[in-house]
Amino acid sequence: MKSIAVDMDMVLADFVGKLRVSLKERFNITVATDNLQIRNLQPEIAKEVFMMINEPDYFRDLKLLDPNAVAVLKELSEHYEIYIATAAMDVPGSFKAKYEWLLEHFPFLDPQRFIFCGNKKVVKTDFLIDDNVRQLESFTGEGILYSQPNNIQETRFKRVHNWKEIRELFLPVKA
Repeated sequence: MKSIAVDMDMVLADFVGKLRVSLKERFNITVATDNLQIRNLQPEIAKEVFMMINEPDYFRDLKLLDPNAVAVLKELSEHYEIYIATAAMDVPGSFKAKYEWLLEHFPFLDPQRFIFCGNKKVVKTDFLIDDNVRQLESFTGEGILYSQPNNIQETRFKRVHNWKEIRELFLPVKA
C-alpha cells in the first residue's frame, strides 16, 4: 500500500485565517492573506506574535481550510497509509493543541501516524502534500504542492488547489 503524508497548517487547517484575525484583535494590524509573513512584521510585534502562537491552545480552534478534506482523507485512508506531518518544531508550544485538533477532525486516522517534526526530509512516504516549497525540496518522495498565495510562483511541483483535486489525483487507485 502506498503512503501519503499531509501537512496540517494551510493544507488541512486555516492557520493564516486565524492569524489574520488575531493580528487585528491584538495588534490592530490588517494584513492581506497573500502578504502575511510573520518575519515581515516589525521585530517587537513578530516576537509577540511568536509568543502568541506558542500559547498552549492557539492551534486548538483552527477552522478546516477546506471542508472536503475530512471526507477525502477518509476515502484515501481506505487505499493509502495516511500520515499527518506537521512542522511543529517551528512552534513548539503547539504540540498538544495540534494533536487534539487532529483527533477531533480526523478521528478515523491513526494517531501513531501523526508526525511532529521540523524538516520533513525525515518523512519517508511515497507522497507529501504541503504548501511549503522548502519542505517539498527536502522530501525524498513525490511532492505535491498545495496552492497558497505564498507559493503561487512555484512551478517545480505538481500543484493542487483543493481537496477535490487531491481526490482526483489519488483516486481511483491505479494498479
